[in-house]
Amino acid sequence: MDLGLKGRNAVVLGGTRGIGRAIAETLAAEGSGVAVCARNADQVAGTVAELKAKGVRATGAPLDVTDAAALKAWIADAAKELGSLDMLFSNAGAMAQGGDPAAWEQNFRLDVLGAVNAFEAAQPFLEASGAKSGDAAFIIISSVSAAQADTASSYGPIKAALIHMAKGLARQHAGKKIRVNVVSPGTVYFKGGIWNMVERDMPKRYQDALARNPTGRMATPQEIANAAVFLASPASSFTTGSNLVVDGAISNRVNF
Repeated sequence: MDLGLKGRNAVVLGGTRGIGRAIAETLAAEGSGVAVCARNADQVAGTVAELKAKGVRATGAPLDVTDAAALKAWIADAAKELGSLDMLFSNAGAMAQGGDPAAWEQNFRLDVLGAVNAFEAAQPFLEASGAKSGDAAFIIISSVSAAQADTASSYGPIKAALIHMAKGLARQHAGKKIRVNVVSPGTVYFKGGIWNMVERDMPKRYQDALARNPTGRMATPQEIANAAVFLASPASSFTTGSNLVVDGAISNRVNF
């Protein structure tokens, strides 16, 4: 299936590892230019080099997404360097657990304000893309934890806030041909990721998590990226304001 992404350009926050890296690589495989940011300069450089090797335009910068001024300046620079900005992916997350004020602040500043500031910076470029091609996209990576609560952790409510925000943005900017959607993964496994660390340090908790999923496994970053890139593509041009749960049925929620 041709997703219609060749020649389009994207910014991916947190684009060097896990889901973000898979999104960047999937976009490049579809012929899109890609800009990535993350905290680790070596990881950014390595990711950009590999994206360029796929024959697409690529750029990146080491960046703290909680630094609003730096984030906004980089997005504007990346859009100009690539030649346009047609898709924005907000994937960076603090993943702070617990209900203490510090965890709430970490999750809010990175997950929510990062997405808010990124969209504010990208909006004029996305509007220009929508006017030119009829379709621009903002994709937010949330979590099934948005609709589940076992303890008063800050993580789930912060992810829920992103889904609520996305719906409002989708309705507000539909006239400008900007679509806004969310992908909510369940458990995702990759080397160096959170569940790899749980597997190593808390094997019983890891096995319990596997047992909760009817599929008997966790998602790969690529499986989440496939959903995110599809939602961002013109192949999904009438889908906006949605929250696509990609969790292998680990949650028992009914989406209707």
